[in-house]
Parts: sequence; structure tokens; C-alpha cells
Amino acid sequence: MIQTIRQRVLAAALGAAFFVTGAIHAQETAPAPVPAPAPVVEAEAPAAEAPADGPTVEQRLYDLEAYIKNGAPGKDGDVEWTSNIAGPGPGHSAWQMTSSALVLFMTLPGLALFYGGLVRKKNVLSVLAQCLGLAGLVTILWWAVGYSLSFSGGGPFLGDTAMAFLKGVEPGASGAGYYWISDSMWVVFQLTFAIITPALIVGAIAERMKFISVLVFSAIWMFAVYFPFAHMVWGGTGFMCGPLNADAGIKAIDFAGGTVVHMTSGWSALVLCIILGKRKGYGKEPLTPHSMVLCMVGTGMLWVGWYGFNAGSALGADALAANAFMTTTLCAAVASFVWGITEWIFRGKPSVLGFCSGVVAGLVVITPAAGFVTANSAVIMGVIAGIVPFIAVMGIKKMLGYDDSLDTFGIHGVGGTIGAILTGVFADPAVNSVVEPLKDGLLMEQIKSVLLTIVWSVVATTVIALIVKFTVGLRCSDDVEEAGLDLPEHGEAGYEH
Repeated sequence: MIQTIRQRVLAAALGAAFFVTGAIHAQETAPAPVPAPAPVVEAEAPAAEAPADGPTVEQRLYDLEAYIKNGAPGKDGDVEWTSNIAGPGPGHSAWQMTSSALVLFMTLPGLALFYGGLVRKKNVLSVLAQCLGLAGLVTILWWAVGYSLSFSGGGPFLGDTAMAFLKGVEPGASGAGYYWISDSMWVVFQLTFAIITPALIVGAIAERMKFISVLVFSAIWMFAVYFPFAHMVWGGTGFMCGPLNADAGIKAIDFAGGTVVHMTSGWSALVLCIILGKRKGYGKEPLTPHSMVLCMVGTGMLWVGWYGFNAGSALGADALAANAFMTTTLCAAVASFVWGITEWIFRGKPSVLGFCSGVVAGLVVITPAAGFVTANSAVIMGVIAGIVPFIAVMGIKKMLGYDDSLDTFGIHGVGGTIGAILTGVFADPAVNSVVEPLKDGLLMEQIKSVLLTIVWSVVATTVIALIVKFTVGLRCSDDVEEAGLDLPEHGEAGYEH
């Protein structure tokens, strides 16, 4: 039938072309011999009807519309069929590949350069090595069992091992993440989230924790904290997965990782840096960043990569992704400006470090809300993101006296907590339909999820840190810390001249 329609359209187009050409020629020149008639394209007999168990023409059109709208193919109400285009769609999969690359770009080199610029030059390579080492370690764990524990069935708090070593994951299949993206790309996309989360903790313990200790702590922490929270928040049977689990104990929402990524890493970072102890000379001598240029470059990379983090969490190149892209931009820009102006008012100068910190704070705060809130709400959240984390970094940290080297807790812990709560305030059903059935009581559900995340992260990190401390040890020797970690731990120097 479709082939016959195409032939009819072609015949009509050819006839129209000859007619128009002839009319124009007749107006511009003397009468000419009448051209031979266009060849007649005989219509074929109607094609046989599709088999009873195959999709009809209407159903095939429905599937194409579903692809454009990033919806489900093969089902219209109570009627279901086997779609001819079931599987990964090229456009949506392309966006997911791009988003996965962007999120990895956040860690390598974005976060590495951001943190690397903030430490003293004798420790710059130690930070880069920690980010690189964690990327490899987490990838191995994810392939072996991490993905399965996060997203394969299981109970409310942790998945099972049915998909260990990525059993059953096929690049030509879809549905594990969403309708039109390859299951393989869903695995990789979520892997990039898993990579950056423990790498964020590095900022709190920079310049004094042994490399082996970072790896051992992070390996245990992934099983005790990250995999359970990825499952609880985003798994179909998860305890805090309000959109997918009707039986969820806490019906919360988290678009791109406010609790899973930023709160878990931020609150764990606070505990770990307290147990680890302060850097030598902290509070007595300046421990200033060695390169604000590197910090600024890393900040820009983080901002760009964050579009994969937030807009990529729409799981398709659709209107929801566009909304997340917009809200991410607005919140980050507003928070950067507000942080800089706040610093100008209270400290006399607007520093580049302040603007950079504001960017990251805004990105963190909008992360759980990016696909749930409007542009105007994002601006309000940006203002809050530029003030509250500033107070945490400049005031609370000094008042309590902990040495969070690069302000992981002040930005990610505090910012993630604020973002999760504000998501309950500003989430709008007009932006995302999944909000509608959860809107009543959502703020309280968000608060519950925040409290559970804090308690779980703090308790687990305390236990893990003590285990590592009494086995391989946490902290480098005084001599190594004094000389810097680069040469003693890695045999290299960041700057030879």
C-alpha cells in the first residue's frame, strides 16, 4: 500500500513539473510544438493487507509519532502490537551517546582540572591520579556487578546479581533505560555518573590521603553507598523511586542525582575529612590554590559537561531535555553572579574562585530539579544556590573548624540537600507529568529522602573510614605531606620548571 502511494505521488509530481515548465515556456517564447505527454505510471494493485499479527499502517504511523515524541511504541491504550521499529532510535541514542561523553568529560578533565588548580602545585598530579584511578576502578566494578546491583530487579534497597558482567545487555535492545536508547548506552550513561561521584569526595581529602587508601575506601563505599542509592532512587523497585515504584516507601523524585550523587558524596566527604584530620598548617599558614587558571578552565568544562548530566537524564532529545538544558543554564549563571556579588559585599572583592564556586553550586542545586521545574523557578533556585553554599563555605566551615580542602561538603553536600528540598517546592506537573500524582505531600517526601541520605551516608562512611584507617591507613606520613604527594606517591612532578 505504501509503495503504491509513493508511486502515485511521484507520478503527480512529474505531471506537475511538466505542466509548470510548459506554462512558463509558453509565456516567454512563441508557441512551440506540444510536448509529448508525460509517461503514464500505472498504479499497482493494492498490496495485500498486513498479516493479522503484524502492525497495520495506522499502527506503524503511531510508532513513528511515538519516536518523534520520545514515547512508547507498540501500544495504544489496551491495543498492543509488535513494532517494526522497536529498539534504539538513531536520534535519541545519538543524544545519549553525546550525554555520556559529556558526563565523562565532567570528571576527565573537568573535575580533575578544577580540583587540580585549587591544590598547591606539589599536589596537582595526586588529584589527577586519583580522578584517573577512580575512573578505572569504578568502571571495573560497574561491569562486574555494580550495574546489576543498581538496576537489576532486587528489593527496595539493592538490586540483584542477575546482570553481573553485563549479562543480557545488548546494544540492539532498548527499554532498560528508556524506549529509544540502546541498553548499552544506558549502562555507559549510568557508569559516568558512578565515576564522578566518588571523585567528588577527593576534594575534601586532597593533599593528605594516600592513593591506596582512596582506592580502597572508594571500592567499599561504592557497594555500601552508591549502588544502594542508585537503586533506591532510580530502580523500578527502589525504596525512594516515586515515579516508577507505586510501593515506594518514600515517594521522592530526583531528576539527575541530587541525592544519589551530590548528597552522598558531599556528606561522606564531611565525615571522611573529619576522621582524616586537618592538613599540616591548616589555619596557621595560607594553603592557597596554585592555579586559578586551571580552576577556571575546569569550571567551564564542568558546566559544559553538566548538560549531559542534567539534559541527558531526559533520556532522549525531546522537550524535557530542552527544559533541563535551560534550567541548568539559568541556575548556574545566576548562582555564579550572586556568589560573586555576595563575596564582593562581605569580603571586598569578587574573586574568580567565588564565581567558579557559584557556577558549581548552581549546577548542583538544579540537578535534582532540572526536569521538573520552570525557568523562573530555576532563577530563584540560582539565587539561593549563590547564597546558602557561600555561607556554608565561608562561615560554617570556619565556625566548626573542619578541613574540607576544596569545599566538597559546602558545595555538594549543602547544595545537593538544598536542591532536593527545593525540588519538592518547585516541581511543576506542567513541566513533567510524573509530578502530578506525587505533588501532594511531595515536599515532605523530599525531606524524608534527604534525612535517609544523610544518615545512611554518614554512618556508612564512618564505618568504612575506620576500617581503612586500621588496615591500610588513611593518611600519608608527615614527610610525604610536607614534600607533596606527587613525587612520593606517583614519581612525577606537575611542573618541572
